[in-house]
Amino acid sequence: MMQNAHLRIGWLEYARHTEKIQTTIRVHVDRYMGEDSQAHLLSAFGGDAEIGAISAAIAERHTFSLAFPDGRTRYIGLGINASCYRGSLSVPGKKQPVRHLVAVSEALHANGTAGSTYILNYDRQRAWAALVSLLGVPASPGWAEWAVARLEERRKVVPVDGIGCDPVVVKATRDELMKSIAAALGEGHLPFPERNGPILWPQYSISTVLSVSLA
Repeated sequence: MMQNAHLRIGWLEYARHTEKIQTTIRVHVDRYMGEDSQAHLLSAFGGDAEIGAISAAIAERHTFSLAFPDGRTRYIGLGINASCYRGSLSVPGKKQPVRHLVAVSEALHANGTAGSTYILNYDRQRAWAALVSLLGVPASPGWAEWAVARLEERRKVVPVDGIGCDPVVVKATRDELMKSIAAALGEGHLPFPERNGPILWPQYSISTVLSVSLA
């Protein structure tokens, strides 16, 4: 699992210079999702002081320099009302634990409510399950391939920046999906359930959600 890990890890750098203080802090980034300069998900790890400083800077709405594993760089920020979650990771052979930070933007906290649904690792089945769940759409898991393919054709599925994941944003509202489903059912593109009753959806584990699809 750790082989060639450096090819999948990015760097987050925070620099702050005043008359009395010059600070430059760097931490590792194992997962990231963002649109241009707007970061939506940041997972970083480092020392206690470094993670504390990054968390404080996010709360103060400062910006950072993000280096991607392929060498690209981008200035990013989490924006207003971002949330930070901090924890510790024990490493065998190390006396001090590694500090871990997960930061989430306001838009990701409200995922789906403003016509934009963020998917961490994209495939049609998982994207459809997320859309149906977050937007409250009455639908069947068997409709995933057809429905998401139509979204792709209409360029509603937009790739975004990612580290350690394959993220997209689906730009569609609940009303748009409902109209599309109604038209597809009327035209016979989608099968209507043969009988009443609950619809059983596949269960996705955390490891599955975090894994990048190889399809």
